[in-house]
Amino acid sequence: MKKPSLFPLLAIISIIGLAFPSLGGARVYLDITSADVKKLSIAIPTFTETSGAKDDKGQKMTDLVGKALTFHGFISVVPASSYQNNRDANWTAIGADYVIFGSYGTEGGEMVVEAKLMDTHGNKMIAGKRYRAPWDKARPTILKLSDEIIFQLTGEQGISNTKIAFVSDKTGKKEVYLSDVLGDNMRQVTRHNGLCISPRFSPDGGQLAYTSYHRGNPNLYITDLSQDKTTKAISWQKGLNMAPGWSPDGQSLITTMSMDGNSDLYLMAPTGKIIERLTNNEGISCSASWAPDGRRFAFVSDRTGNPQVYIMDIGTRQVHRLTFSGKENTTPSWSPKGDLIAYTGLTDNGYQLFIISPEGGEPTQLTQYWGNYESPSWSPDGRQIVLSRGQGANKELCRIFLKGQGLTSLFPMKGAQTYPQWSPRLPY
Repeated sequence: MKKPSLFPLLAIISIIGLAFPSLGGARVYLDITSADVKKLSIAIPTFTETSGAKDDKGQKMTDLVGKALTFHGFISVVPASSYQNNRDANWTAIGADYVIFGSYGTEGGEMVVEAKLMDTHGNKMIAGKRYRAPWDKARPTILKLSDEIIFQLTGEQGISNTKIAFVSDKTGKKEVYLSDVLGDNMRQVTRHNGLCISPRFSPDGGQLAYTSYHRGNPNLYITDLSQDKTTKAISWQKGLNMAPGWSPDGQSLITTMSMDGNSDLYLMAPTGKIIERLTNNEGISCSASWAPDGRRFAFVSDRTGNPQVYIMDIGTRQVHRLTFSGKENTTPSWSPKGDLIAYTGLTDNGYQLFIISPEGGEPTQLTQYWGNYESPSWSPDGRQIVLSRGQGANKELCRIFLKGQGLTSLFPMKGAQTYPQWSPRLPY
């Protein structure tokens, strides 16, 4: 199998032009984290072929842009049937806040895509974009366009081109899988024919660390996601080697190991070399999650009797307890913005999702629903959380927004889905 290029698509795509007309002052971006934010209505007439040729490429591009924008949760796409796909429709009359006009063609054997984002109130162009790329890069090019539209509306790039790793037992064995966030291009990463758990992306998204029991002991592995063949064992100490947490610079991991009988946290190089022991027989310690600045990490310990979330300063090694509510709090996940930690807490209604400030205080419960909600992981924009929901053996992956709204099932597929992990933004 030919190894895919590791170079970003930006090295392939020629960005021909970008226009930002004056909007009469400083740009005001939408606060889409508000729980009561009104969805923006965007019309997307079918992308037209510049030569007038008739094919289905334009409709496929249009559908992908709509799907990518809708995934972000604050956009609704106006049905084309409400304006008969007419590019000269009265946009405000049909309730459209914005309209995207797109076209595509072929130059020198490559695809060229142009798009304009228009504010229907005043008929102002917010931005224009033109891309040139090989036709086999059409999908990532359209996703890049979609994420640029999100940037124009919010001041932050979108997350259309991210992935989610997770564990599924669809083959009868628990293996690691990888999927686009839109549910496309799903693939099986591991084929150990055994139990795999806790996949974790490297900060650049190019590697995946995980634990597998297929050789009898829970050993730690790293696989290069640019290919399907090479998986390397980096830690096979007797006992646990699991739940790896990558440092933000990718130079180390915090791993739970039990080679001396107690489950403690160790700082480890990606080669498997142990750098330092971080906890020492103060109860069971596991599930490390770094702060984005690399100065602290959250972890779980039962040193006071029940599992609770703690924070350690990586420089001073000082530890303080973060959670006090509830009998059991586990699987912390530090927001990429650094301002919140998500975790699973045991309530009278099962395991539910909570968020809390790293500085402490009262947690906020985001889920109140049927089932157990476990293993949260943040989207790279800090606006969504993916987690596993289920009861008994029935488990599926869901996403929920920061204020607790929009709980949605992600990937309809056979088997239980657990241990989700959201990737960082990836190269186009």
